[in-house]
Amino acid sequence: MIDSTRNGRFQMLVMPHLNSAFNLACWLTRSRHDAEDLVQEACLRAFRFFDGFHGEDARAWLLTIVRNTFYSWYQERHAQPQNTPFDEEFHSLDMAGAIGMPERDNNPEKLLMRKDCERQLQRGLAALPLEFREVMVLRELEDLSYKQIAGIVGIPIGTVMSRLGRGRKLLATILAPGNQEE
Repeated sequence: MIDSTRNGRFQMLVMPHLNSAFNLACWLTRSRHDAEDLVQEACLRAFRFFDGFHGEDARAWLLTIVRNTFYSWYQERHAQPQNTPFDEEFHSLDMAGAIGMPERDNNPEKLLMRKDCERQLQRGLAALPLEFREVMVLRELEDLSYKQIAGIVGIPIGTVMSRLGRGRKLLATILAPGNQEE
C-alpha cells in the first residue's frame, strides 16, 4: 500500500479512538504515566501491523492491541507489586456525561453529592480484580457490545456476561454501606 494512503487510512480509522485506548490503559495500569507509555507502544504496534487490519471495527482492534500490550507489559513487571495509588483527580470523570445521562442542575448540594457518588464509583472500579475491571470499563465506560468485548479480551460472550454480572455484584458489595472507607 502506498505510504500516504496507508498513513491517511490509519489517521482516519485508528486515531479517533485514542481517547478510548488511553481510558482503557489508565484503568488497566492504574497510572497515567504508564498508560501514556502503553498507548504509545500500542499505537506503534497498530501502525506496524496496520496492513493486516481488514475489519470494520478499528476501535475494537485498537483496544485489543492496547489490552495485549498491557498484558505483555504486566508480565514483564509481574514480580513488582502494583502499588501505584489510584489517581482520583485524573480518573474523576463526569459520569453523567460518560454514560449519556442528561446534565443536572448546578445546585451546589447536588453537585457535591454527585461528585461524592462518582468518587465512590471510581474507588469501587479501582478495587475490582483486573479480569472484572477490564470488562466493566469496556462495557460501562466505553459502551462496547458483548461481542466486541469478547473479541478484545479473547473470551466467549457467555464469559463476558458472567464477568460483567460477577463484577457488578462485587462492585455493589464494595459500594455497600459499611464497606466504604473515608
